[in-house]
Amino acid sequence: MSSLGLLLLLLAPPVLPSTLPPLDTPEGKATVADLILSALERATSFLKKRLPEINLDGVVGFRVLEAQLEGAQEEWARDPRLQPQSLRVGRLARQLAPLLHQSIFHLKLSDPQYLREFQPTVQPGFWKLPHVWTHTNTSMVYPTFEPEDSFSEERSDLCMVQLLGTGTDSSQPCKLSDFCRTLMTKPGCSGYCLSHQLLFFLSARMKGCTRGLFGQSQHYMNLFCANMMDLNRRAEAIGYAYPTRDIFMENIMLCGIGGFSDFYKLRWLEAILSWQKLQEGCFGRTDAEDEERPKVIQHQQHNLRRVKRREKQFADGCSSHNTAMAVGSLGGFLYALAQYPPANGDLRQATLAPPAATNTEGSLPATPGR
Repeated sequence: MSSLGLLLLLLAPPVLPSTLPPLDTPEGKATVADLILSALERATSFLKKRLPEINLDGVVGFRVLEAQLEGAQEEWARDPRLQPQSLRVGRLARQLAPLLHQSIFHLKLSDPQYLREFQPTVQPGFWKLPHVWTHTNTSMVYPTFEPEDSFSEERSDLCMVQLLGTGTDSSQPCKLSDFCRTLMTKPGCSGYCLSHQLLFFLSARMKGCTRGLFGQSQHYMNLFCANMMDLNRRAEAIGYAYPTRDIFMENIMLCGIGGFSDFYKLRWLEAILSWQKLQEGCFGRTDAEDEERPKVIQHQQHNLRRVKRREKQFADGCSSHNTAMAVGSLGGFLYALAQYPPANGDLRQATLAPPAATNTEGSLPATPGR
């Protein structure tokens, strides 16, 4: 082992098991659901207070949450033991709907071009949840990652606009140029380059694109989420330093939508819950956070950083994008919990993984992550 690798192991905090209650009883499931719902209710209050200032990425995260709440409520409506949670989810969904409608009005005033280009992603019904689950394959992890300095959000956005068919040329959706084919399938990406590649193929699935390269969407989603899992484990290994948290939660949100159940680890849920600023309800930087991180760990954070072109950072440390990724990942945990088998089922503490999954190489059960 290299001296750098050994030093990282010595500096990194140990990976601890979750202290959340077991999920093999109705009480355990209800307790975990209530913890998630309390965090989501606080985040929705933050959205309400800052509505004119929330950017489009923030609205996308809450729109994803809306779909996850509807999915969870549908599942829990069948279980009388979880009726209080079902009713609570319904109340939150009803509170969220008019806020999202108002947020689009504010976006029309503050960023009309960006809204026009990405309008489909903030419309009700765009985000569809998985009903068949799989898990990541470690054999697909890249041997090395390219530096994220080469990532261009502008070029990524151009490809998304082409895919969505929202450009000024009034083109049809599902179009793919040679440039975008190369960009969105480029191997070795890390950080936001990688998550935007997954977002591209996820959006193609949401739009119903199936021809040409999009016929291989599941292969690319398998590839990207395997590497996003590897990066999340690296973030965990260095103690979830603040610059890694945003991409960590984005990876959980996107791969969760893609149906990768091993991103729903209870210890990761517990970590995300601990990052919320309770008074404000948002997610973002705490006072003087990470200022004294050892240089060697700062080096490891490099591939997990981003500067968001339209990121909205508030004076109190709240981040629009952080909060959006948090609610999208927490909503995914809630939906995965609702997809669980009855409380007498064979559940494992390590990962919120619904029991049945289909692997694209064959039909296999999902194995909870360690």
